[in-house]
Amino acid sequence: MNSLILELFAPVVAIAGLLYALVFWRFVKNADSGTAAMQKVAAAIQTGANAFVKRQYRTITVLSVVVAVAMLVIYGLTGGTEGWMKGMEVSTSFLLGAFLSGLSGIVSMVVATKANLKTASASRKGLNAALQMALRGGTVPAIVITALSLLGISGLYLVYRFTLGYTPEEIPVLIVGYGFGASFVALFAQLGGGIYTKAADVGADLVGKIEAGIPEDDPRNPAVVADLVGDNVGDCAGRGADLFESISAENIGAMVLGAVTFGIPGIMFPLILRAIGLVAAIIGVYTVKARPHENPMKAMTRGFWVTTLLTTVALFASTYLLLSSDSNPSAWLWLAFAGLSGVLTSVAFVYITDYYTGNQHRPVRAIADASTTGHATNIISGTAIGMESTALSVLAVCAALMFSYWCGTRVEDTFASGIYGTAIATMGMLSVVGYVLAMDMFGPITDNAGGIVEMSKADEEYRRITDELDSTGNTTKALTKGYAVGSAALAAFLLFSAYMEEKDLTVINLADMRVFIGAFLGAMVVFFFTSLTIRAVGRAAGVIVEEVRKQFREKKGIMDGTEEPDYAAAVDISTKAALREMVLPGIVAVVSPVLIGVVLGKEAVAGLLMVGTIVGVLMAAYLNNAGGAWDNAKKLIETGLHGGKRSPAHQAAVTGDTVGDPFKDTAGPSLHVLIKLFATLTLALAALFI
Repeated sequence: MNSLILELFAPVVAIAGLLYALVFWRFVKNADSGTAAMQKVAAAIQTGANAFVKRQYRTITVLSVVVAVAMLVIYGLTGGTEGWMKGMEVSTSFLLGAFLSGLSGIVSMVVATKANLKTASASRKGLNAALQMALRGGTVPAIVITALSLLGISGLYLVYRFTLGYTPEEIPVLIVGYGFGASFVALFAQLGGGIYTKAADVGADLVGKIEAGIPEDDPRNPAVVADLVGDNVGDCAGRGADLFESISAENIGAMVLGAVTFGIPGIMFPLILRAIGLVAAIIGVYTVKARPHENPMKAMTRGFWVTTLLTTVALFASTYLLLSSDSNPSAWLWLAFAGLSGVLTSVAFVYITDYYTGNQHRPVRAIADASTTGHATNIISGTAIGMESTALSVLAVCAALMFSYWCGTRVEDTFASGIYGTAIATMGMLSVVGYVLAMDMFGPITDNAGGIVEMSKADEEYRRITDELDSTGNTTKALTKGYAVGSAALAAFLLFSAYMEEKDLTVINLADMRVFIGAFLGAMVVFFFTSLTIRAVGRAAGVIVEEVRKQFREKKGIMDGTEEPDYAAAVDISTKAALREMVLPGIVAVVSPVLIGVVLGKEAVAGLLMVGTIVGVLMAAYLNNAGGAWDNAKKLIETGLHGGKRSPAHQAAVTGDTVGDPFKDTAGPSLHVLIKLFATLTLALAALFI
């Protein structure tokens, strides 16, 4: 196949995808905006979200420019004249990745703050109308994020190829700065948004539900608007930047290895498969329609399966067209099977996460049962369930790595070929990322829609519909986190292999003292980083709790509805606390691998990547699943089990939920980014490590 066609395919599809996102956006924008009361609540949420994101991204922009200049200076001082040129190229690609990552987060937040109101209004037309509104609203940022990632990488490739005159095989390593920039912004966006959303959520729940005994999203709660704003800045803006980073980093890692193994077709394969996957995701979204009396999750699952089947066909077609070998006619088929193992891993993670966080299965029901005997037994049960969940997650990843590596060796019995098999598996797992992104954005949109319905005092029937969609949204958010952990595990191995290739390393000896220390420190950084993120939520939530208590104490008319809470005060406090608290964990994440590499060398960095990845994946799976299980155990009790709302079991479940909030929405998602930040950072700064 003509190489120019291969090189232009991804950017053309990406541009077409961005244009098609306008079709979904027009569907959302032109929909009914609901009652005046709904519009008033939505406007307050939008104002708070815009204010936070503007302040957050000002901070992130300053930090990004500082890092870009530092990279330029480092390359210049260590590489002479060529070093300054290389530093300019890497730092420029870093800034582009940072900009597009930030843009992805902003688009996600802007769309969500419109779609939440439209979904609340659509609930008046029935479950299916609200379901389709929320999912199509979530599809807009899903398309934009995937398309921007493709456009950024393929655009850089074309500039290096046709403007700067590099050979195709040289280019992937030059683009690693783009992945580092995406990871850098994603880390701070996820940290800031995650701290904000969970501080507001925990503060609102502890005082509102437990102390005041009022329902969730009750307009009398001064922190309720801050809580709803948090869904947008954490689960939308933060997650949008996070998933942009995931797609970008994993594409670049596969391109680095593909350049060595298959030349231009190997470099283009991940981009072309991702482009086709974007089209498949759009088709999958159009198939989602809830039948009468059907659980909306079943309709969402049908769309996932349609997307999966289409991308599997695309996977086999792409490997046949791009990765065929004259010397080994069956090579493409073995690589397709390697990719299929990645697709099946994505399915496995969806079902593993559903089992551990769905309220119809044993783990969540066990936590609900444990709540009947008190707060402590709820915490003990949830902790145990979270730790248990890591077993199946790790087994799925190990099975995918072993099988895909073996498939790679069927092409050519070499280590490099086996590693390329694992790269294809990672691409297979990410082939459905467009639809998974849409499901993820669906969650905060429906959560906000429920809050808007509740605060606008709409009909109880509308709240029943949004509650059902919110429950589905909780499941889709949990599934996305499980999917993110699995893809992070496969991608981290892929990026680790790319680092080994870049530094010409073949074996890492853990018996080497420097390597052992680097590995030990890598594990420690994961724990220390997690501690910082959870404590940040605790400190920020404490400030919110005091503010809500103060307002209840000083404004006696809040509870009887004669006086309105000061929502803006809680929003402002959450904003200041989140921006203050996000800086230290971010600095620790960025500085640690650089110091270890400079002091202990390239082998020690490999040890950090290897063990830090393993510990990070286990910790993220534990945090995500424990938090999701605690959340749904609370919701299960709220349906009437064990005495329902305001019962002792419910109070214990609320405690578990508030403990799990920073687990699943701050620390866990931030670890996904940390794992890949380690790899993209060390690839971008590999010249420093001798």
